[in-house]
Amino acid sequence: MALTPPLFEDQEDRVLTADELSFVQAGYERAIDALRRNITEKGFTACSLNDNEVYGTDENYRAVWARDGAKTICWTLDLDDEDIVACQDATLRTLLAKQSDSGQIPGNVTIDHDEAEFGGVGNIASIDSGLWVIIAVWAFCSTRKDFTLAKDFEEELSKAMEWLNAHDSNNDGLLEIPEAGDWTDLFARSYHVLYDEVLWFRALECFAALQRELGHPQAAERFDNMASRARRAILRNFWPSTGAKSQEDGLPSFAEMQFGLGDARYLVAEVSPFQFSWRCDVYANLLAFLVNLVDRQRAMMTFRFMWGSGVNEPGPVANLYPVVQSGDREWRDYFTVNLLNLPYHYHNGGVWPFVGGLWVRYIHKLGIRDLARREMLKLAQLCHQGIHREWEFNEWHHGKTGRPMGKAFQAWSAASYIKTCHSLHVEPDSIELN
Repeated sequence: MALTPPLFEDQEDRVLTADELSFVQAGYERAIDALRRNITEKGFTACSLNDNEVYGTDENYRAVWARDGAKTICWTLDLDDEDIVACQDATLRTLLAKQSDSGQIPGNVTIDHDEAEFGGVGNIASIDSGLWVIIAVWAFCSTRKDFTLAKDFEEELSKAMEWLNAHDSNNDGLLEIPEAGDWTDLFARSYHVLYDEVLWFRALECFAALQRELGHPQAAERFDNMASRARRAILRNFWPSTGAKSQEDGLPSFAEMQFGLGDARYLVAEVSPFQFSWRCDVYANLLAFLVNLVDRQRAMMTFRFMWGSGVNEPGPVANLYPVVQSGDREWRDYFTVNLLNLPYHYHNGGVWPFVGGLWVRYIHKLGIRDLARREMLKLAQLCHQGIHREWEFNEWHHGKTGRPMGKAFQAWSAASYIKTCHSLHVEPDSIELN
């Protein structure tokens, strides 16, 4: 039985029209401009400091953020530009230099006062900051074929991994995450959270590779084994299946034992001893395939579900399906802080251009290249919008209207667009970066 449904069979690649290709390429050039607006001596800011009004809690945008900066690095490594490469290096050095004594990587380091912030909303620790920095260090050093940065911060990187590993408090191969302890820092996820576990798997792989490059083969083997264990644990716990007992370790999945979900079509968002979230964390599921945690067969099942659910409407792509409504068990009153996580807002089903880039790359990796090109055009149309001007590469858009609501010239939105153009080979043949 064919894995690719007839509607999406890539029998004849669709070439974008000249006007469509020109529009996408114009977005590529504007994305590089947006990226440049986030360059500082300390590293990439989350959004352009000169193009956004800052008030109230928005003051924390005046910082080099670990997760924002690391993603921006990973998605711009194909750019051969001195200023951008220098900012990639500075971002990682700024964050690693401010590590806590226990090994925690700060969530951000302020631009104005050079102070490390370790807690987000409610002073809750940012777990994914360290995960993303480990991943970015490997990506940066291996792409540049220069491991100077990793050697300079070898001790700090090891401490960061041990700090992260300490969050596997029951030694089951997965991290235990505090509520609102990652990029969804105003959202109710805790204990075993899919997004963080996918990053943990990838960070373990990257750190093992770093250890090999730094001449520590025994450490590399240890972290390789931990990555394999984490992968098995994620698939067993987050992909409920009636055939779980036939898996390689012979054990039924936790989700199957507790909740009887039957056979899943995607990795569920959260699992704890007391509850689970059956919602589809779109972002985390896209990451899981892009880092090779799930295979193509599972990824195609997930794609069919997400496509049928319309997560790419009105633009690619909502981070969560379905949204959490007031009165739902997963609803929290604090979702209304700054009116951010109302239904179809922000983490609660908002449309995020950076996730849209992952969506396009996910489809392209599945081999459905015709559709990937059409979705790339939709992503360009989304990023073309703006609150004050065209091509703002906003932070996020409303999940129903598609209108921009987040900060303008968001670094990871621009970086994801750049990476997606490279993946689909639709960037201009030649472009002056300087």
